Amino acid sequence: MNYQTTVSVDEKSKETKKKNEPKNVFDQKPTAAFIGASWSALLIGITSYCIGLWNADMMLNEKGYYFTILLFGLFSVISVQKAVRDKMEGIPVTDIYYSISWFTTVASITLLVIGLWNANLLLSEKGFYGMSFLLSLFAAIAVQKNTRDVQYIEREREEI
Repeated sequence: MNYQTTVSVDEKSKETKKKNEPKNVFDQKPTAAFIGASWSALLIGITSYCIGLWNADMMLNEKGYYFTILLFGLFSVISVQKAVRDKMEGIPVTDIYYSISWFTTVASITLLVIGLWNANLLLSEKGFYGMSFLLSLFAAIAVQKNTRDVQYIEREREEI
C-alpha cells in the first residue's frame, strides 16, 4: 500500500537523479591485518635504514645524504599516491603537481642508486640500503592508500 498521496516535483527529480547516476561502489575497507602489515613494513623499513646509517662507518655528511634521500623518497611517493587518488576521486590535480611528484620519486630512487654505486661499501651493505629504502617507499604508499580508503568509505557512509 502506498500511503503517500502527494510527491513534490523536487523529491521526484532527486529520486530520478539518484537512480540514473552511475555511482562507483567502493565499500570494502582494508582489513585490520593489511593496515597493520602496512604500518609494520613502514616502521621496519625506516627503522632498519636508520639503524644501518647509525652504525655505518661513514662520514656524517654521507649519513646525512642517505637520510635526506629517505625523507625525500617518502614524501615523493606519498605525493604521487595522493595525486593519483585525487584524480581518481575527481578532485582537481594540476598536471604540474602530478608531474613533479613523479619526477621527484624517480629522482630519489636515482640519487640513492648513484650514491650506493659510488659508495665505498660492501655489496651486502648496498643491498641492505636499497631493499630497506624500497620497502619503506612501498609501505608508505600502502599506508597512504589505506588511510584514503578508510576516509573515503567513511565519507560515503555519512552521505547515505
